[in-house]
Amino acid sequence: MRFALLGSGSKGNALVVEQGATRLLVDCGFSAREIEKRLARLALVPADIDALVITHEHDDHWKGVSRFSRAHDLPVWLTPGTHAATLGSELAATELYSPHEPFAIGDLELFPYPVPHDAREPAQLVIGNGAQRLGVLSDIGHVTPHVRAMVDACDALIIESNHDPDMLAGGPYPASLKARVAGRLGHLSNADAAALVADIDTRALQHVVVAHLSESNNRPELARAALAQALACTPDWVHVANQNEGLSWRSLVNR
Repeated sequence: MRFALLGSGSKGNALVVEQGATRLLVDCGFSAREIEKRLARLALVPADIDALVITHEHDDHWKGVSRFSRAHDLPVWLTPGTHAATLGSELAATELYSPHEPFAIGDLELFPYPVPHDAREPAQLVIGNGAQRLGVLSDIGHVTPHVRAMVDACDALIIESNHDPDMLAGGPYPASLKARVAGRLGHLSNADAAALVADIDTRALQHVVVAHLSESNNRPELARAALAQALACTPDWVHVANQNEGLSWRSLVNR
């Protein structure tokens, strides 16, 4: 199993996960044309994608879904709440998934779980192939016991480390947006992400990826340092997925 991020941040998010003949695009927060350009950087074309799996309806995760789905005849998997929030969007095909029940697409198993975020029915995912598990955790205001249990003992983890509280407090956002980002339905800070990582079993981790970094309220070195301290590793072992370049392929191997 391997994965790559086409980009991550408040201006757009998309993740590719591949196992055998199956490739999924998790979220599609760029224009369809931009998605195609970013897939090409990974030596992929839209025909290589089997389905879209959407975590929630916010524009930085949804922007290109309708056009990309229809242009390439791709089914879109989403929760009933996300479906209700996006009524009127034309999709090639709609498949509903429960944030409480696992399902499979081709060679990949998906284990969705609900998260506290200010969307209609947001979910995040653990994606597996029967041997390895990739935990995906973003767009969450605070960590619940269930969230902690879901990402425990994964082989790779993509984790939101959105903001530094001091930078957010002194940054350019209006007060209402600052309160939303820092609130219990907003986004994880560097310290929040580090606390979660320190509280789970990380012995199997082959990759840790910092995601959804705020360009205004965080810096990669701050997020890296917080996660590295929690993991007792050097900062350069922690990958950072940025807005423009994303993150190139990372593979999971049997141990």
